[in-house]
Amino acid sequence: MTKFSFFWLIALVGFPGLAAPKDLAQLLGHANEFKEGDVAVGVAAKNNTERTRARKRLSQIKISYIHDHPVYRDEQQALIWQDTDPKAYQIIKNWTLGELKTFLLTQPEEKIKQIMPGLDSDVIASVVKLMSNQELIKVGQTVFNPLPDSKIGSKGYMGARIQPNSPTDNPEEIAWQVFNGFSYGVGDVLLGNNPVDSTPESVYRVESTLKDIIETFKLQDILAWCVLAHVDVQQAVEQAHPGSTDLFFQSIGGVEDANKTFGISTQKMIRYATQRKNLKHGFYLETGQGADFTNQHGHGFDMVVHESRKYGLARAMKHQTAWVILNDVAGFIGPEIFKTKEQLVRVCLEDIVMGKLHGLTIGLDICSTLHMSVSLDDLEWCQDQIMPANPAYLMALPTRNDPMLSYLTTSFRDHVRIRNQFGYKINDDMQAFFNKIKVYEHFGDPVWVYTQYKFYKGDKRPQAEIYAEGQKIAQAIQARGVPLDRGQPELDKQIHALYDDAKKSIWTEMSPEFIKTIPNSVILKTLSKNRSDYIGHPPTGEKLSKESEAQLKALRQTQYNVQIVISDGLNANAIMDPGHLEPYLIELRRVLDSNGYHAAPENLIILGGRVRAGYQVGEILFDKSGPDSQQKAVIHIIGERPGNGHQTFSAYIVSPTVKMWSKPGTVDHNHAKLISGISDTSLDPKEAARQTVELLRNLTKLATIPQ
Repeated sequence: MTKFSFFWLIALVGFPGLAAPKDLAQLLGHANEFKEGDVAVGVAAKNNTERTRARKRLSQIKISYIHDHPVYRDEQQALIWQDTDPKAYQIIKNWTLGELKTFLLTQPEEKIKQIMPGLDSDVIASVVKLMSNQELIKVGQTVFNPLPDSKIGSKGYMGARIQPNSPTDNPEEIAWQVFNGFSYGVGDVLLGNNPVDSTPESVYRVESTLKDIIETFKLQDILAWCVLAHVDVQQAVEQAHPGSTDLFFQSIGGVEDANKTFGISTQKMIRYATQRKNLKHGFYLETGQGADFTNQHGHGFDMVVHESRKYGLARAMKHQTAWVILNDVAGFIGPEIFKTKEQLVRVCLEDIVMGKLHGLTIGLDICSTLHMSVSLDDLEWCQDQIMPANPAYLMALPTRNDPMLSYLTTSFRDHVRIRNQFGYKINDDMQAFFNKIKVYEHFGDPVWVYTQYKFYKGDKRPQAEIYAEGQKIAQAIQARGVPLDRGQPELDKQIHALYDDAKKSIWTEMSPEFIKTIPNSVILKTLSKNRSDYIGHPPTGEKLSKESEAQLKALRQTQYNVQIVISDGLNANAIMDPGHLEPYLIELRRVLDSNGYHAAPENLIILGGRVRAGYQVGEILFDKSGPDSQQKAVIHIIGERPGNGHQTFSAYIVSPTVKMWSKPGTVDHNHAKLISGISDTSLDPKEAARQTVELLRNLTKLATIPQ
C-alpha cells in the first residue's frame, strides 16, 4: 500500500470519470481477440491484420505509460493506484509490455510474484492481449495463489463450488443437491446458493440450511457457505441472527458507476472487507466480461480492461481480509458479449491469468446462456481447452442445466471426468472427509450421504430405515422437477429435452390471441425490429419505440401510484402458459387495492421488452406527476429463464419518487426488488402476488392495511 490516502488520490484524478485519449482505448481494444461486445463498444479491430498491427504497437509501449494513462479515471482507478506496490512498480516501470510478456513466460513463479504487486490492473489487462491461448495456459500453469491454510488454488488442485439452487428456495431441494455433490466427491471449496427470494427472511432460511449441513458434518473449519444475496442483505441477516452467515458475497463492476448499478461502491466494499479482517472467511466475488457494458457503463473501452479492474478491486479487498475468492462467470450474460465456444475458451483463459497476476484465488463458471450458440455438448470441449490453465475451482451442479437460473454450466460428472483426465486433486481436508463417510464405496448415491447426515445428527434408527426414508425424499424432489444425478440412464435425455424446449421458448413471441385475454391491455413495442434483433442486440429491447412513447404520454394520470407492465422477455411461454399470468394479475390487483395502492387500470404489454423498458415506462408516466417526494411504482412482469422445466416468470418492483422518475436514466436495477421463479409448478402465482406487494410495501411509506 502507498503512503497516499485513497481520498487524496481521488482529488488527484478527479471525478466523475474522466477518459484518457481515445487512441489508447482504441489501441487496447484493437489488440483483443474478436468479441461481439468490443464491436458494440466501438473498439474492435476490423480484421486480423489490424489486430496484429495493434498488438505489435502495444508490445512496444512502456508499462509506465499504461500506468500513468489509464483509459478511465474514477474512484475505482484511484483505489487500484493506491493498492499498487511502489517498490515493485519501480522494478518494472521502464519495461515494455513485450518485455513483461517474455518475463511472465520464461521466469519461475517466485520471480513473477516479486513483481506482481507492482502491476496495476490496466497493465495486466494489456499484457494478456499479447498472449496466445497456449501462452495464457503457460502463465496459468506457473502462478498459483492458494487460500490461507488450504490447498484450494494450489498447483495440481481443482475444486468445486456446489451451486444448490432451487426454483422455490426449498431447503430440502437445496440440501439434497449438496448431498448429491458429496456423493461424487465434489464440493471442497464452497456451498453457494443463488436465492430466488432475496428478502432477509428467505436468505436466513437458506443460510441456515447450508450452515446446518456444514456444522452437522463438522466441516466449519474446512468448507465455507454463502447465499448470493446483495451484501447489504447478508449484513442485515447477520445482524439479526449473529453467526447465521459465513462467507459474504457480492457481484462487482470495473468502474464506479457500474458498481452503483449493483448498489455498492469501492468505499463500501473496502469497508465491508475491513470489518471481516479477523474472520476466517472474507468475501466471494463474482465478475464476468461484458457486465459493465450491458449495464450501460462501457465508457468506450474494452471488456478485458473492465474485467481486470474488477480484479484490482478484489485485490484491494484481499489486503483487508485475506480469504477472498473470485468467480469469473464467463458466458453468463449472452450473445451480445460473445457467441462461440472458441470465444468462451479465450475469455476464461484471459480471466484466469488476470486473476492470478492480481494475486487472487480465481475459479470459473464455464457457462453459456440458452440464447447463445454454445450448446450442452460444446461445454465438454470448452472444459478440456481451459483446464490445463489450472483454475482453482469450477461450479458444480447435478446436471449441466441449473434448475433455477436456467443456464448451462459444469455438472458433478464433469468434475469426476476432469479430475481423472488432468490428474487434479481436491482440498486434502475435504478428501479426508469423503473417505471418512465412505463416499467412494457408495459413489454417486446421495441417499447414502443423507444416511450419514442423519447419523451425524444422532439418529439411532437402523440404517435401512433411514435409507428407505431418503429414497422417498429423493424421488419426491425429482418429481418436482429438480434433478438429482443418481446414475439414472434417462437423466441425460431429460436434460437435453429441457435444452431443446428452452431454444423453442426463446424464439416464441406473445401471440395476439393470448394478448386479447389480458383485460385493459395496451400494446407497446420496443426498438427491437424482430426476435433476432432482440436476442442479438439487447439494448434494442430496453427502449420503447417513438410511437409507444407517444401512447404512454397520452395515458398520464396523476391519481395512480402503481403501473403494471407485462413483457415477453426471453420466455413468452412463461407468460402465456395456463395458470400463470391470470391468477397472478387477479391476486396482485386485489392485494394492491386492499393495501391502499391505486393501480392504473391498464395492463401495459411490451413486445420485445427487457427489464429496463419497465423503467422507461415509469419515467414517461410519472414524470412530474405529483410532489417530488411522492413514490410511484412500476411492477414489471417478464418471462425469464427458459429451460428450467417450470416456464417461470419474474416480477421486478421499483418505487422511486416522482423526482427520481423525472430524471431519465436515474432508476436502474439497483432500485429494483425481484420475485422470480413464478409458475404453477414452482412459486405459486397467487403467493408470488402477495410477496410482490409485501416487497412494494417495504419500498414505500404507505401504512399497512390488513388484508
